[in-house]
Amino acid sequence: MSTVSGDNPVPAAPVLPGRRWLLPSAVVAELDPERTGRGGRPRRTARDWMVDFGCFALAVVIGAMAAHTLTRDPDTPHALAVVDQWIGGLACLAVWSRRRWPLGLAVAMIPVGLLSNTAGGAGLVALFTLAVHRPLKYVGWVAGLQLALLPVYFWLRPDPDLSYAAAIAVTALLTLAVVGWGMFVRSKRQLMLSLRDRARRAETEAALRAEQAQRLAREAMAREMHDVLAHRLTLLSVHAGALEFRPDAPREEVARAAGVIRESAHEALQDLREIIGVLRAGDSDDAGRPQPTLGALDALVSESREAGMKVALDLRVADAAAVPASVGRTVYRIAQEGLTNARKHAPGAEVTVGVSGAPGDGVSVSVRNPAPPGEVPHVPGSGQGLIGLTERATLAGGRLEHGSDGGGGFLVRAWLPWGG
Repeated sequence: MSTVSGDNPVPAAPVLPGRRWLLPSAVVAELDPERTGRGGRPRRTARDWMVDFGCFALAVVIGAMAAHTLTRDPDTPHALAVVDQWIGGLACLAVWSRRRWPLGLAVAMIPVGLLSNTAGGAGLVALFTLAVHRPLKYVGWVAGLQLALLPVYFWLRPDPDLSYAAAIAVTALLTLAVVGWGMFVRSKRQLMLSLRDRARRAETEAALRAEQAQRLAREAMAREMHDVLAHRLTLLSVHAGALEFRPDAPREEVARAAGVIRESAHEALQDLREIIGVLRAGDSDDAGRPQPTLGALDALVSESREAGMKVALDLRVADAAAVPASVGRTVYRIAQEGLTNARKHAPGAEVTVGVSGAPGDGVSVSVRNPAPPGEVPHVPGSGQGLIGLTERATLAGGRLEHGSDGGGGFLVRAWLPWGG
């Protein structure tokens, strides 16, 4: 048995290791269904053997007391007493089968109890077993039938020491006490099983919550990977395309493009190593190098300008250092994705990145590019970056909009909360 959390199987803790012998076999079978004997029946534990022997001894003692009373009764013939004792002895032996056929034994003890006085102890044990192992409706029918036959029994075989009414009252009280005791034992077992089921459900729910948290963390890492690598690989694609279509470019431009390609490839590999390392170690998003925030926006714009883009940055934030790290990180990713899309779909167009905000008013960020000046080659893209950014902004308590600006250009605009 094991509980699976994420990709790592976690072995389930054994059910009461070393203490199974203290529990009834029925409870052990419910807690550990694999521990069954022949025919699918639960194996008897040491406690079962002790209880069964105790029930057998109790039935024998009660039968012996009844047999002694029977021999002192002058109205009972000797032959009838011998037959009574033989039936009582067989009934005591039948007690050993009480776990296998609790209902059948209890029903069989009703006519046996009418014929044999010494079988009374075995009948009480059978009734107790029925109350422990079967629902109340079976116990009610059998116990009710026994109580209804008590007046007939004591009318046919009166007790030599008690009056007719006293004998019926004492026997009825004893029968009800045995039924109540058996139902108490049954309810205690059911309570134990229900508590164990609750514990198992709690463990399963905890494992599912851990798995869900791990999955959400990995999805967040995947979005980070997409944002970062898309930016780096777009730089590679732009400069590689320039080298492909301009093989006669000056040596200085070729060297500059090759340097940008080399640097972008190195940064992409470094980011990929960090994210894979986080996935293997199971750490949070903040592991490895510090995540870029609002303070890294200037470096992002400079990197894009070095790649040949025309970028204008309008940064109007009251106190950039006071912007929460999570908000600054989201602003950076929005600007990065906007520049990446502009580089792919509007090469040569001037891109405007605007960031403004103050505590209490929130942070607004926009990335706008006009229509491209010339024909744009087809660049494959799935649009997952903007979808991920929309979800990211929503989770941060903000909103993000993107689409055409009405003049052939494209606009990405977002607002994020910044508490005072």
